[in-house]
Amino acid sequence: MLFHQKSGLLQIKKGVVCGLWGLPGVFLGVWVASRMESFVLSKLFAIFLFYLVCTPCTPMFDFLFTYAAFCFLHSGSKMKTLKEIKNMKKKKGNTTMKKYIAILMAIACAAALLLTGCGQNNDPQPDPQPSGLTGSVATDGSTSMQKVINTLGEAFMNENKGITFTYNPTGSGSGIKAVQEGRCDIGLSSRALKAEEKEAGLKETVLAYDGIAIIVNPENPVSDLTLEQIADIYTGRITNWKDLGGNDAEIVLIGREAGSGTRDGFETITGTSDACQYRQELTSTGDVITTVAQNPDAIGYASLASIKDTVKALSIGGIVPTEDSVKDGSYAIQRPFVLVTVEGRALSECAQKFFEYITSSEAASLISAAGAVAAN
Repeated sequence: MLFHQKSGLLQIKKGVVCGLWGLPGVFLGVWVASRMESFVLSKLFAIFLFYLVCTPCTPMFDFLFTYAAFCFLHSGSKMKTLKEIKNMKKKKGNTTMKKYIAILMAIACAAALLLTGCGQNNDPQPDPQPSGLTGSVATDGSTSMQKVINTLGEAFMNENKGITFTYNPTGSGSGIKAVQEGRCDIGLSSRALKAEEKEAGLKETVLAYDGIAIIVNPENPVSDLTLEQIADIYTGRITNWKDLGGNDAEIVLIGREAGSGTRDGFETITGTSDACQYRQELTSTGDVITTVAQNPDAIGYASLASIKDTVKALSIGGIVPTEDSVKDGSYAIQRPFVLVTVEGRALSECAQKFFEYITSSEAASLISAAGAVAAN
């Protein structure tokens, strides 16, 4: 009764009315049942129980009455066998049987009355209202931020089913222009804003820092280089490891393909744009790491978060690449991942929620997993 009351399926008024009229019928039923043959009574009671099972009540209620009906369908034969075993008198056995059935029938009738109204409540219910925001968030800009921003966007949409996230990989300059012209909600840049861009009303929020590690084979004795030495290596001015304190072997230059954000960051910071003399230009960070791990004379670069123990990351000017050294700026080969908005222009409710989500501490692990170092 409590279950049905909480579920709104118990109609109290109908139950009271039926109870007032039904209780006299219960006593009348007991009086009639006590004067019927037990075999006939048991069959009628079983039919009554099956009728109750057909009504829409709880599964436990159905199970109990189905079990009881099954027992009473076979009660005649069971009682007969029991009487034969105990050598009981037929009259006494029939009387006892009728008393038990009469009592059970009274209980069943009372239960049926108490559960009057059990079933679906047909009262009109208010239509469920949609919860949460609905809309879209548009981002545009840096291709280097693709992995980070897509990771954050997917996680955000998983928590906000009504909001759609989009990312247009057009490059930092195009993303800055897009947000300035109102063609997107948030611009993405893998460099800090220039003074003239800030003067034009743009605002930057550093989302993360991208540390780029210089990696060599673990067997290579060289463990530290300067930015100038790295530039000389990749532009072909230094071609042998012995000039850097290593083995007498030709340096094998491994890099990323043209258009790679990692390559763009590396060449911009080292001042080697369009001047690197790569032996191999690979299409993924994983390929760079694998190639360097298999060649004792190779050197390459890769996102810090992706580095494995199969390669060795060099310190730059004595600074070891770590999350802390990237975050405090002491590690030289790094750049910011910047969110660009317009000063004084309010974001839409959906865009504001996305902005707050990706700049929160909750997003830090997602940013790290995507290969960058969270600013928060």
